[in-house]
Amino acid sequence: MTDRGEQPLLGIASVRNILASGALSVTAISLMLAVLFKQAFDITDDPLTIGIVGLLQFIPAVLLVFVSGYLADRYDRRSLVAWTTVGRVACVIGFFIYSRSVGDVSGGSDAAVWPLYVITFVFGSFDAVGIPARHAITPLVVRRELLPRLVAARASTMVFSTIVGPIAAGFLYTVGADVAYVVTAILFVASIPPLLRTTYAVEPTRLNERPSLGLVLDGLRFIRRSPIILGAISLDMLAVLFGGAIALIPVIAEERLGVADVAYGFLRAAPGVGAGLMGLWLARRPVSRRVGATLLWVVAIFGFFHITLGLTTSYAVAFVSLMCAAAADMVSMTIRSTLVPLATPPEQLGRVSAVESVFIGASNELGAFESGVAARYLGVPWAVAGGGVITILVAGGIATALPTLRNIDTYDDVRAPGDVPTPTTPTSP
Repeated sequence: MTDRGEQPLLGIASVRNILASGALSVTAISLMLAVLFKQAFDITDDPLTIGIVGLLQFIPAVLLVFVSGYLADRYDRRSLVAWTTVGRVACVIGFFIYSRSVGDVSGGSDAAVWPLYVITFVFGSFDAVGIPARHAITPLVVRRELLPRLVAARASTMVFSTIVGPIAAGFLYTVGADVAYVVTAILFVASIPPLLRTTYAVEPTRLNERPSLGLVLDGLRFIRRSPIILGAISLDMLAVLFGGAIALIPVIAEERLGVADVAYGFLRAAPGVGAGLMGLWLARRPVSRRVGATLLWVVAIFGFFHITLGLTTSYAVAFVSLMCAAAADMVSMTIRSTLVPLATPPEQLGRVSAVESVFIGASNELGAFESGVAARYLGVPWAVAGGGVITILVAGGIATALPTLRNIDTYDDVRAPGDVPTPTTPTSP
């Protein structure tokens, strides 16, 4: 049942297409990364290899942030994502060829790992261009009043895809990394047709000007001038930066909870379960009132459950804490993912999405690094619980410094510059 006789979200063909394409793409990349990390570690028997692979994925996003945003605003985003997906497939074929050449590498190997590094960097370059373009498609698929529901549906779809991908990777890797890469390539290819069938409910205005430094920097300047976007992105970035407990789950399981591999596996799945369930709830009942205050409160809740996670030695409490923290983060992410496009002119969505992707990506990478350093020098309890305390202080600080964000009541209060609400016909007295 929908309000005001609205069409069900999944009754819209383009919504089904964009969700299907995203689900296939995210399943593919999560499968690929799980296999790639395991393969790289098996070759070198050195955990640092995993860190290098992650860093090589992130570096191109920083190097190409302004170029990728300009391309997303200049050309058709669907075609751009499709072509970058073709590039991804080419890289996966490279991984396949490499795997066939080295054979079984379990337990360490003398095989050179540098080809994996090179292919990973190229793959990251295609991602750096394709991800902002894909993010900038979503706000155009439905009318603005349906956007919160679409964002929640997309988020829950992506969460379940990140659960399915690694599980499949575990089974496929036992057969062979090359087999896993074949499945990855098939999933990437399958994600292209539904993407190209997606139509826009809001037609974007494309850039016609020639490339210039001013144009590519417009996204960064716009974020700096918009307290809503700056606050939402900063809040999410800092919360993930200081609340990066997921990176420490292996240490928590062993040192604080004393559990074995099976229990660790369930603990590692807890954030996905919490985020997925909350995503399903939000798809049916998105946040509609006190949006700004809710964003700030859920970030504080996210921090609170990191405190309980850091201090507990109970497996049940740790499991529930991870679920609840991830559920709060899902609410935060869906609100941010709705506020940012609503406050951004359609012609700048690509450039703003590119900057946002780098900010959030940086917080994930640096958050894991910060948690590791803190755990080493302060101990796991203080690293996790201390990060939760800092997250709560960040939420309070942004609430005080940016009343514009705090005072948002409904999404209708958020307008991009030049976006004038359609006047309603006055009723007779």
